Amino acid sequence: MQQSDEKIETAVTEEKAVKKPPFYFLQLMFVRLGVLPFLLLIAVIIFTAASDNFLSGRNLLNVVRQSSYLTLVAVGQMFALLTGGFDLSVGTIIALTSVVGATAMAAAYSAMPDAIFLSITIGVLAGVAAGALIGAVNGVGVAIFNVSPFMMTLGMASVGFGIALYLTGGTPVYGMPQEFGDAFGFGSFFGIPAPVFVAVLLILVLYIVVNWTRLGRYFYAVGGNLKAAQLSGISTRMTLFLAYLLCGAVAAISGMLLTARLDTGEANIGAAMPLESIAACVIAGVSLRGGVGRLENVVLGALFIGLVQNGMNLARVESYLQTVVIGVLLIIAVIADQARLKMMANLQD
Repeated sequence: MQQSDEKIETAVTEEKAVKKPPFYFLQLMFVRLGVLPFLLLIAVIIFTAASDNFLSGRNLLNVVRQSSYLTLVAVGQMFALLTGGFDLSVGTIIALTSVVGATAMAAAYSAMPDAIFLSITIGVLAGVAAGALIGAVNGVGVAIFNVSPFMMTLGMASVGFGIALYLTGGTPVYGMPQEFGDAFGFGSFFGIPAPVFVAVLLILVLYIVVNWTRLGRYFYAVGGNLKAAQLSGISTRMTLFLAYLLCGAVAAISGMLLTARLDTGEANIGAAMPLESIAACVIAGVSLRGGVGRLENVVLGALFIGLVQNGMNLARVESYLQTVVIGVLLIIAVIADQARLKMMANLQD
C-alpha cells in the first residue's frame, strides 16, 4: 500500500514537471530579474532602429554622464522607499541646494577672490547642508511626529521651493568662480567625467552601507515589518530619520553637481526628479511597500531612464511627450511588480 502511494506521488510530481505553463522560462526570468532587463532590451532595439548614433561610444558616454545626476537622486530615494515611504521633495532639495550653494560661493568668492578653493568649499558645504536640512526635517516629521511621508515631503517640497524663489526672486545666481564649473561640471578625473566620478565614489560608499553594515539591515527590517523591527530592539525612529537625512544629503550632492554643470544657481531645476527617481527605483525592483530593493539595480534603473530620454532626444520626441513616456513606464513598472509577486507565489506553489 505504501509503495502504491509513493508511485502515485511520483507520477503527480512528474506530471507537474512535464506540464509547465507556456513561456515558463520567461516567467522564471521575470520573477528573478524583474521587468528592467525586458524594458532595456526593448528600448535598445527601438532606439537603435530610430538612430544610427544611439549605440556609438560617444553617445553612451554622454548617457552615463547625464544620468549621473538622476542616479544619485534615485539611490537616495531608495533609502526612503526601503523604509516604506518616499520623498517627493528631492526636486526642491536640488533647487534649494543650487541656490544656497551658488549664493554662498559667489559671496565668498567676491570677498576672497584669491581663495578660490576655499570659496568653492564654502559654497558646496552650504548647499549640501541646506539640502540635508530639508531631509532632516522630513525625517523628524515622519519618524517623530508620525506624519505620512506623502504629506510631509509634499509640504517640504512647497516650503523649500518657496524659500529658493524668495532668495533669488526667480532669477539665476551668478558670480561663482569659473574653476568650479570647469572642474565639477565639465572636467574629468583620471579620464572619467567629474559627475560620473563623484557618483561612482558615492555609490560605492552607499553600497557598503546598505549591504555590509547594521544600518543597512535596519532599513530593510523597518520597511519589511515595522512592528517586528521594534520588537527586535531596532530604533525605528532613528532608522527612519537617517533614511530621509541620507536621501536629502545625496540629492543635495547631485544638486551641487548640476549647479556646476549649469554654472549658475537655479531655483527652477529638479522639478522632474521626484517622478524620475521613483520610476528608476520601481523599474529596478524596489517595492513601494518597503523592505525590497538592491542598490545596483537602482543604478541600472536610473541609467535606463537616461537611456530612454537620450533615445527620445535622438528620435526628436518633444520634451512634453517624454514626460508622458516616463509616467507610462512608472505605471508599467508598478503593474509588473504586482504581476511578479503573483507569479512568485504561483511558482512557489
